[in-house]
Amino acid sequence: MKELLLYMAKNLVDNPDAVSVTQTEGEDGTVLELRVAPEDMGKVIGRQGRIAKEIRTIIKTVAQRNGQRVTVDIVD
Repeated sequence: MKELLLYMAKNLVDNPDAVSVTQTEGEDGTVLELRVAPEDMGKVIGRQGRIAKEIRTIIKTVAQRNGQRVTVDIVD
């Protein structure tokens, strides 16, 4: 999941070197924290959060197919 999130985020932003994903295990599954450069935050979130919602949907769908629970947090 981490690699998929990195791939999607790096292709959305202008500064792909600043993209990082931290994976932690929580009580209710895996938590992926996405960090991007401040000037790229709008590109990852999108208008009214549409892009962020779709990123979360894709990751959640792939995780469910693998029998996992994964959530995505976009961190400032």
